[in-house]
Amino acid sequence: MGKVAIIMGSKSDLSVVKPAVSVIKSFDVDVEVRVISAHRTPEEAHEFSANAIKRGIEVIICAAGKAAHLGGVIAASTTLPVIGLPVKTDMMGGLDSLLSIVQMPSGIPVATVGVNGGENAGLLALQILAIKYPELASKLCDYKRKMREKINADDVALQTEVEQL
Repeated sequence: MGKVAIIMGSKSDLSVVKPAVSVIKSFDVDVEVRVISAHRTPEEAHEFSANAIKRGIEVIICAAGKAAHLGGVIAASTTLPVIGLPVKTDMMGGLDSLLSIVQMPSGIPVATVGVNGGENAGLLALQILAIKYPELASKLCDYKRKMREKINADDVALQTEVEQL
């Protein structure tokens, strides 16, 4: 039911990537996780993106901080959807990463989630796959229904709590 690749520019980004991996796996979708740097291993980055389709990958998530060129470098060599996952930095709190990812040149789109938004990156990848896989679309509907039910239950509990004040 599809395959998502998650690439991080450095292994230190793993804590940001873990929520994406978890949510993707929870939907029984295959996920491959790699460390490939746009700057330190450019040949590997190009080879990865140029051959991703042949390897069965359908969506790519790129987590990167600071200059955060990874998503753009990957998107330049593939027609697959690429999702940028900006990583929080010490210098600007991740704003530098966010702006680097979101400001791609014309012709090289990279969808972008919020800083450290691993779960949303994973969910966006699943929603993209759900266009092709009806069973995944159904699971996403269930996921959103459960989320709605939890919020509604929280609201009822809050109303009860407020009445007792």
